Amino acid sequence: MRSLVAIQRVDHAFSSLCLSHRFSADIARVFRWVSRSGDGHLYAAIGVLLAISDGLHGLSFLLCGLVAFAIEVPLYMSLKRLFRRARPQHLPSFITPSDLYSMPSGHTAAAFVMAALLSHFYPDFNHVYWTWAAAIGLSRVLLGVHFISDVLVGALLGLGCAALALTF
Repeated sequence: MRSLVAIQRVDHAFSSLCLSHRFSADIARVFRWVSRSGDGHLYAAIGVLLAISDGLHGLSFLLCGLVAFAIEVPLYMSLKRLFRRARPQHLPSFITPSDLYSMPSGHTAAAFVMAALLSHFYPDFNHVYWTWAAAIGLSRVLLGVHFISDVLVGALLGLGCAALALTF
C-alpha cells in the first residue's frame, strides 16, 4: 500500500511541475498536435500504405498490427474499468479526454504498439518511432489528462501487445 501512495505522490508532483507554470498553455498548443497524431487515424493510414506499397512485407506489418490492436484495445478497456483511476484534478487540462479514467494511457499504449512494430519491420528509423511514441506519452501528461504512471503502464501495455502479436 505504501508503494501505491508513493507512486501517487510522484504522479501529483510531476503533473504539478508540468502544469503549474506560465508556459503551460503555450506548451499545450504544440503537444495537442503531438497527441492528435496518436488518435489512431495515422496508424490505419500507415498500415494501409505499407500494405499497398511494400508487398508481402507491408501486408505482414498490417496483419501484425491488426493482431496487436485486437489484443491491446480490449486489454486497455478492461484495465480502465478495473483501475477506475480518476484523471488529474485541480490542475489545468488543455483537452477534453474521451472517457473518465486515466489508467492506462490508451494513446501511449497504441503509440508504443506502433513504434515496436515499425521497429521490427522497418528498423532504419527506430529513433524516430521511439521518440514519437515517447512524445505522445509525454503529451498526455502535458495536456493534463494523464499521470506519468498512466503513461508508463500504457507504454508497457503497448510493448507487451506488440511482442505478443509478433510471436504469431
